[in-house]
Parts: sequence; structure tokens; C-alpha cells
Amino acid sequence: MGFSAPSVNLLSIQNPGQALEKDSSFEGRHQGVRINRVPDFWRTVMDKTGKAAALKELEGVFESAGAVVVTQYSGLSVAEMTGLRTQLREKGATLKVIKNRIAKIALKGKGGDAAQDLFQGPVAIAYADDPSSAAKVTSEFAKTNEKLKLIGAIMDEEVMGAEGIKVLSTMPSREELIATVVARLLGQATQIVSRVNAPGQQLAGAIEAIREQASA
Repeated sequence: MGFSAPSVNLLSIQNPGQALEKDSSFEGRHQGVRINRVPDFWRTVMDKTGKAAALKELEGVFESAGAVVVTQYSGLSVAEMTGLRTQLREKGATLKVIKNRIAKIALKGKGGDAAQDLFQGPVAIAYADDPSSAAKVTSEFAKTNEKLKLIGAIMDEEVMGAEGIKVLSTMPSREELIATVVARLLGQATQIVSRVNAPGQQLAGAIEAIREQASA
């Protein structure tokens, strides 16, 4: 009974100085092992699978992010991109380099043509749950590194240009808003405690004053 060499799938194996055929159905032997090149069909399937996953991820970003800041990063080094990513992460935001064609599909018409026009050239998006975090970090970064271009932002159905990013950057973050509300409530509670023993008419007047402050 003759010996049959095992068959394995490889993208390519070639002997020194020997070029493989470009035919995707190439078959041959290398050191006694039969080899088959992976067909172009499977590469196409894997490519489509990756694009589908990227599309689904971007759809989730556009649906759930407080705001999406669109930037162009041409000229930024790997170290600079890493530094920007780190700064964003510290504020609860994310930086992602995206493919414009996939991003335009993921928008599902949100923002109309104005949103579509933001995605030109080498684009990276920054986003977070609250609308101001990504804008704050990217705005500060762009002040000291002109290679990062602020193009615009998408917040719900609203589309804004670079000036809109600056406006978003001045808004208080979610944590700042919570801290402000808590401080105000604690201040009102302190007023109530300090006046709770006031007699009759004075107590009624104090409660009414606190109510007016709360509704202001």
C-alpha cells in the first residue's frame, strides 16, 4: 500500500527561488506535505463578516452615544493617537478609526446629507455616554496638536460643525451635573434643618422661600 501525504490548507508555501502560481486553486507539495491555497471565496467571506461586525458596532454608537465627535487624524503618529485614546478613556470616552462608507450606512439617514458630509478623508470618531466628554478632550488635544482636525459632531438628529464641538466642550459633564444637583439639594436640606424649629409664621415663610428656590 502506497504512502499518501497529509493535506493542509495554507495561504502559501514556496521553495526558495520558486514562485507560486497565482491561481487560487493551486495545489502542490512542500517537504512531503500536500498543500492547498485558501480559495479567494473564503477571503471574501471573512472580509464581509468583518464589515458586518463593524457596521453593527457603529450603528450602536450612533444610537446610544450622547454625542459623536468626528475628527481627521492625518499626520498623527501612533504615539499621538495612543495618547489621545488614553486621555479619552480617562474621561469615559472612546476613540475609533472608522471606514467612511460603513459609517454612512450605519447612520441610517440620521442627520441627512449634513451628517454624511462629515465623513471625508481619514476619520476617527470620539464618543461617550454624555455629550460633552469627547468634545472636551478632543478640543483640548487639538489646541496643542494641529494635526487633529475637528470636523463636526452628531448629537441625536442634530449635526454641527467645528464650532458646535467647542460649544459641547463647555457643557458640564454628567458627573458635574450630578454634583451640582446634589450640592443644591444638600444646601436646601441644611436650610430646612436650621429653620425647622422656627415658630409659626416664620417657619411657613421659610418653607415657601425654599420652595421658590427649588422651582427656580
